[in-house]
Amino acid sequence: MKNKALLIIDMQKGSFTPKTPRFDTTGVINRINTLAKLFRKHNYPVIYIQHDGTGSGEFEKGSIEWQNLDELSIKPNDIFIDKYANDVFYKSKLQSRLSEFNINELIITGCATDFCVESTIQSALTKDYNITVAENGHTTGDRPNLKAQEVINHYNWVWQNMIPTQGKIEVKKTEHITQNL
Repeated sequence: MKNKALLIIDMQKGSFTPKTPRFDTTGVINRINTLAKLFRKHNYPVIYIQHDGTGSGEFEKGSIEWQNLDELSIKPNDIFIDKYANDVFYKSKLQSRLSEFNINELIITGCATDFCVESTIQSALTKDYNITVAENGHTTGDRPNLKAQEVINHYNWVWQNMIPTQGKIEVKKTEHITQNL
């Protein structure tokens, strides 16, 4: 039996400001909420990852920018993990929590596609997880050489073409994930 968990990475107020607009924010939030509701229905863990920049002056734990977006439908039984680098696994409690629930499959969503989402996917791949990236469940902003939509499309392509380890990696639209959960 596959034990799945939904990772929701860095959907925090400090990442979604007028100075840092993100592609399709409302759509991404709605798709994350849909996945979270379905995961809870099946008793799979919903894990919110929050960047903790304590001591850096940004994303200080407990600050407004550290808080998750109000539009996310967070429930009391959801799990919260602090992260300290782009890779969620780095010095966080994520690995121990996944082991505690005997998780071997991750569905990954969040912000930012080209930083924390990408880094976490690479790390999870080397840890032999089965990974499904929600193709339309992650976002980023425009970059100096690429528009946000181009960055998202590029990474969806990269992930679809990665060489898996003992696990697998797939990129699927949220609608497809919900039909096959």
